[in-house]
This record gives sequence, C-alpha cells and structure tokens, in this order.
Amino acid sequence: MESFSELPLLPALQQALDNAGYVRPTAIQAASLGPLLAGRDLLAQAPTGSGKTAAFGLGLLQRIDAATTRTQALVLCPTRELADQVAKELRRLAAGIPNLKLSLLTGGIALGPQVASLAHAPHVVVGTPGRVQELIRKEALDVRGVGVFVLDEADRMLDMGFEDVIRDITRRLPRKRQTMLFSATWPEAIREMARATLHDPHEASIDAGEDAPRIEQWF
Repeated sequence: MESFSELPLLPALQQALDNAGYVRPTAIQAASLGPLLAGRDLLAQAPTGSGKTAAFGLGLLQRIDAATTRTQALVLCPTRELADQVAKELRRLAAGIPNLKLSLLTGGIALGPQVASLAHAPHVVVGTPGRVQELIRKEALDVRGVGVFVLDEADRMLDMGFEDVIRDITRRLPRKRQTMLFSATWPEAIREMARATLHDPHEASIDAGEDAPRIEQWF
C-alpha cells in the first residue's frame, strides 16, 4: 500500500490524515490497516514510534457511530503518559467527526471528576488498566457496548503486573468485538493472552529498524 487514499476510510478520517500531512503509511500501518478495516482481530509486534497509534486509531474510529451515545471503543495503555499521547492522537484523527466524545481515564488524578464526566457516556475511552477497572466496578463506566478493544504495549502492561486486571476487564466486554493487541515483544505470556482474547487474528510483525524515528542527540 503506497497511500492512505487506497483505503476505504471515512471522508472525515481521510481529511484528518491530509491535514496532518500523512500520505504514505508506515510499515505497521500498511501491514495492519487492510485487515483492521475488514473487521479482523490483530496481533501486532510494533515498537514505539512506528505509527501504531494511527493504525489502531483509524481502525477504531472507522467503526464509531457518533449518533449513538454509548462507549464503543476501549484502549488500555500501561502508563498515564502514554494514554495521554494516545488520546491526543485519536482526538486529532477524529477532529472531523461531529460530536464524538473521548474520555481519558488514568490513575494519579482525582476519581470524582472522572466519574462525573461519565454521566454522559463517551464514545471512546483511553485509560490505564487500574483506573478503568475501578470505574467499571463502581458502575460509572459501562463497557457492555464496546465493539473495539485495544491493548497497547501489552508486554509493558504485563511487566507492570496488570495481567489479572486486564483479564478481569476483558471478561466484562462483549464477546463479539474486534480486538487489537500491540506489543514490542512476543514472550509466551503475550502469546497466551492473545489466545485468550483474540479470534483468528491477522498477525503483523515490524522490525524495530523499519520506520524508526530519526532522533539527533546533542550532549
């Protein structure tokens, strides 16, 4: 795939890509967007900086019905900082979709305002596992309508001890959904999680050298 224009994206998403100056897909985007837009689950090995956020972002935003007020997509990230970056990228991609609401739900922030913000369900939730689980248990966050579930940097989440939390959240989601699992490495624990959460996934593996960010360092 040489251009995003080859994909059957919503006009609003295509316009957002044009506005951001995205023309040629990165390796992970080229390898995953076709299957994602076709509704396939995805198991992807992709390092930070490879463009994976735009890959799963386009896949999940394509499926959002902004006219229906319920939480339709859930993205879990290992840290508050990464969740914030992901939320900003998704908001940029969704800029042309009228009335789309995205909520960022992470720890380290007072719980009360987040509970209040969920009085009107967001279409998309980006958050850290512990806070998302807490809000689900308090019945502030209703995930029964989630049709797209993303595990971003899943290996880091397992290293941080979130495996049981992720499994608990997964059990509360609809069985019929699209799931995307992104990980920089594929240890056996990730393979086991993939077998438990994904259905007939498309697999994409991107070498760390492909599309690596060019960073000039000065000392």
